[in-house]
Amino acid sequence: MLARFARVLALAAPLLFAPAAQAVDGVTDNRILLGQSAALSGPAEALGREMRLGAKLYFDQVNAAGGVHGRRIELTTLDDGYEPDRTVANTMQLIERDKVFALFGYVGTPTSKAALPIFTQEGVPFIGPFTGAELLRAPFNRLIFNIRASYYDETAKIVDAFTSLGMKKVAVFYQNDAYGQAGLTGVERAMAAQGMTLVAKGTVERNTTEVAEAVKTISAAQPDIVVMISAYKSCAAFIKAMREAGSFASFYNVSFVGSRQLADELGDTGIGVGISQVMPFPWNNTLAVVRDYRKLLTESGNTESFTSMEGYVAAKVMVEGLRRAGRDLTRDRLISALESMTRYDVGGFDVAFSPENHSGSSYVDLTIIRKGGRFMH
Repeated sequence: MLARFARVLALAAPLLFAPAAQAVDGVTDNRILLGQSAALSGPAEALGREMRLGAKLYFDQVNAAGGVHGRRIELTTLDDGYEPDRTVANTMQLIERDKVFALFGYVGTPTSKAALPIFTQEGVPFIGPFTGAELLRAPFNRLIFNIRASYYDETAKIVDAFTSLGMKKVAVFYQNDAYGQAGLTGVERAMAAQGMTLVAKGTVERNTTEVAEAVKTISAAQPDIVVMISAYKSCAAFIKAMREAGSFASFYNVSFVGSRQLADELGDTGIGVGISQVMPFPWNNTLAVVRDYRKLLTESGNTESFTSMEGYVAAKVMVEGLRRAGRDLTRDRLISALESMTRYDVGGFDVAFSPENHSGSSYVDLTIIRKGGRFMH
C-alpha cells in the first residue's frame, strides 16, 4: 500500500509543485496599470497636466463602458517637474515598485531621454511620448511607439513655409538640453537642404526665463524669423524682450511649446506668433475625433488645447493596441498588436505602424495666434 502511494505521489509531484503561470506585471483579471512621468509642477506643469487630462478623458470613457476585455485601465502619474533626474527615479518606481504594464504619455525630450536606458533594459513598452525627438526614433527601438510627427518634420515644414515667402535671415532660440538640440538640428538640416545657414543662435536653460543674453545675440543679427524650441514661459519671455528691444522678427514655435499657455502668457503681444502642430485642430468639428474629444472635455469643465488633444489621441491608440492584443495580454502581444496598425483611423487622423516603423504620423499643420488668444490654421 505504501509503495503504491509513493508511486502515485511521484507521478503527481510535477503537477502539485509546478510553478504557476508567470504573472504579467501590471495586469490582473480586472485591471491594466500604465505609468506616466510628467511635469505636474514647475514652469512646464500645464503640459503634463493637459497631456494627462486628454488621456484620462478617453480612458475613463472606456472604463465606464466595461474596460478592455473586462479590464479597467488605470494611469499612475508621477510628477517629475520636467527634470531628468526626477524622471529616472519615477521610472524606476513605476517599473520596480508599482509594476506597471507599460509606460505611457511621458512629457518632454530630456525626461524621455533619461528614461530610455531604464525601460529598454527592463523591456517595458514606451508609448505615445509628448516629444518629437529623433533619439526616440533612431536607432530603432522595438519598445517605443511614437504617435506624433518628429521635430525634423515640424522644423522642415516651418523652414519651407518662411523661405517660400522670401525670409532668408533665420535665427534659432532653443532650450539648452536634448529637446533644444533636437529642434536646432532639425532647423539646420532643413536649411542646409536649401543652401542656407543660421544668422544667430541663442539659448535658455530649462525651467528658467533668463533670456537676456539670447535676446542680445539674436536681436543684433536682425533676423527675419526666429524659430523657437523651448517651453511656453521662456518663449513668452523671449518674444516680449525681443519686441522691447525693437525687433521686427517673426516668431515660430514647435508644438511642444504649449500653444494655449503661450498665447495666455503673451496676451496681445502674441498676435501673429506661429506654432507648428502635430495633432488635429481642436476646434475642427468636421473630424469625429475632435467632436468626441470636445464633448468629453466640455463635460469635464475644461477648455480645448493641442496638448490635451494629443493625450486623447494617444489614449485612443493605446486602447486600440490593448484591444487587438486580446484577453491573454503580454507586452509582446501588445507590441505585435500595435505593429498591426498599418492604418488606424483615430477619427479623421491616421496612425500607421509596422514591425519596421514605430513612427505613427508625419502630419504637421501650421497655426497662428490671433487676437484674444484664438488660433487659425
